Amino acid sequence: MVGFGPADVPPTATVKFVGAGTAACIADLFTFPLDTAKVRLQIQGEAKAATADVQMMRYRGVFGTITTMVRTEGPRSLYNGLVAGLQRQMSFASVRIGLYDSVKQFYTKGSEHVGVGSRLLAGCTTGAMAVAVAQPTDVVKVRFQAQASSAGGNKRYHGTIHAYKTIAREEGIRGLWKGTSPNIARNAIVNCTELVTYDLIKDALLRTTPMTDNLPCHFTSAFGAGFCTTIIASPVDVVKTRYMNSANGQYRSALNCALIMLTKEGPTAFYKGFMPSFLRLGSWNVVMFVTYEQLKRAMMAARHSWATPL
Repeated sequence: MVGFGPADVPPTATVKFVGAGTAACIADLFTFPLDTAKVRLQIQGEAKAATADVQMMRYRGVFGTITTMVRTEGPRSLYNGLVAGLQRQMSFASVRIGLYDSVKQFYTKGSEHVGVGSRLLAGCTTGAMAVAVAQPTDVVKVRFQAQASSAGGNKRYHGTIHAYKTIAREEGIRGLWKGTSPNIARNAIVNCTELVTYDLIKDALLRTTPMTDNLPCHFTSAFGAGFCTTIIASPVDVVKTRYMNSANGQYRSALNCALIMLTKEGPTAFYKGFMPSFLRLGSWNVVMFVTYEQLKRAMMAARHSWATPL
C-alpha cells in the first residue's frame, strides 16, 4: 500500500475544511499554466482582444498557447494571477469541497444511505456558498490570466492588491462580484459533477473491484470526475470567463454574453479551450483528490498521536 491508510476515526469537519483548501492550493501550483492557457483560448475571438494586445487567432492549441506566451511574455506569464488563484482556492475549495460531506449528512439527517439526489443537492449548496465567499478572488484571477504583456509593458494591473483597488475604483464594489450569476451556475454544475462523480466512481470501484480505499482508487475516481466535469461545465465556464474579463458595459448580462458568442462565433465557441480545460481539470482533480485524501489521513494520524499520551 502507498501513502497513509484509512483512519480509524472519520476526519472532522475542520480537518476536511483545512485539508481541502490546502490540497486545492497544491493542485493549483501544478496546473496553473494550463488554466492560464485555457483562459487565453476562451477569450479569443472577443472584439476586446484587439485592444488588449492579444491578436485574433494568436493562440493555437494548449501547448501552442503556452509556447507563445513563454516566447512573447516570458515564463512568469504562465503564473499571472497565481496569488489571487491561491487566495481563491483557500477560501473557495475549503467551502465547496471541505463542507460537502457535512452538508450531505445534513440533508440525509445522518442516514447511512445517501442517494444521488442528496449528493447533488449538497454539491449545489456548497458550490453556491463558495462563490458567495470567493467571487472577488476569481474575478482578479481571470483578469490577470487574460492580461497579456505588451511590448511597452503597459499592463492593466500591476499586482493583486492593485487589481482589487482598480476594479473597485473603476467599476465599483459590484465590479468585484461581476459574473456571480454565471459563476454560481458554473460551480453548481462543476461541484455536482466533480464531487458526485468522484463519490459515485469511488463507491462503485470499492464495491465491484478488488481496489481498496487507497491511491489507485482515488486516482481513477479523480480522473473520471475531471473528464465528466469538463464535458458538462465547459459552455458555462467559457461564458463566465468572457463576462468576468469584459470591459464595463461590454455585455448587459451573462445571458447577453452567451447570445453574442452564439451569433458571432457559433456554438463551437462554447467549447473553446476544451483541451486545456480537460488537461487542467483532469490533472487538477487527480492532484487535488489524491492530496486531499492523504492530507485528511495525515492530519487525523497527527491529531491521534498528539492526543495519545506517551
